[in-house]
Amino acid sequence: MLNAMTTGFVQRLRANDQAAWFELWETFGPVIRAQLMKWGKGRVGVETVRDLSQETLAALSDSIDRYDPAKGARFSTWLLAIAKHVLGDEIDRRSALKRGGGKKTAEFDERWMHKAAIEASADKQYETAVFHAKVEAAIRMVERETDFMDFSIFRMRVLDGMSGKEVAESVGTSEPTVSRRLAKVRTSLRARLGEVIATYSFTEEELAEPERNGLVLNPSKSDDALFDEAVCEIYHRQMALRREDEASATG
Repeated sequence: MLNAMTTGFVQRLRANDQAAWFELWETFGPVIRAQLMKWGKGRVGVETVRDLSQETLAALSDSIDRYDPAKGARFSTWLLAIAKHVLGDEIDRRSALKRGGGKKTAEFDERWMHKAAIEASADKQYETAVFHAKVEAAIRMVERETDFMDFSIFRMRVLDGMSGKEVAESVGTSEPTVSRRLAKVRTSLRARLGEVIATYSFTEEELAEPERNGLVLNPSKSDDALFDEAVCEIYHRQMALRREDEASATG
């Protein structure tokens, strides 16, 4: 069974909630495009990849009513299977055109929902990228809803790796105030991360991902440093992915 937050999000997608679709696109678009480029191996260009990533979400819209969590597919493999179908259909269509004939779009049936049918394509690098996208989404949420100064302190202390003393001098406050404001943002991030993970998780394995990656959501004080370190590393990897994605779009 899907958890309540996932069910609510799926219902928003089924109702064609544009905010929900934008959220999905903003969070996972770069990951899907990177995977399509990897699979395409030069056979499809950057503009086609961007089009196909949009088609992936459109195909998701068409198939969402048929999703059956009992068949065992993770959220990440769900997206991956759809993207693979869309790319394969595009390559088949091009091959048919070269032969001088048309090709009917392949039917996207329920076989993609079986974990065994797609797990070979979902390598560790892809699964990691999807998890990192979830963490970045939580960071964006916290940035939007947090006091500007509080998030600036979090950014400098955690994302930029500055010392507490350096941050205090930069914003003109004391180190204890920096620590207090940092703790406030960290608590908000843990809460938001829990919500994002719950929203985009179809299996117990996905729900356990934060702790496996050093992001303990119900921590003791000793877990804070490891949490900050993991968040920093993931954030910078995501920023590198987004720079590559933007460069491919403009280059």
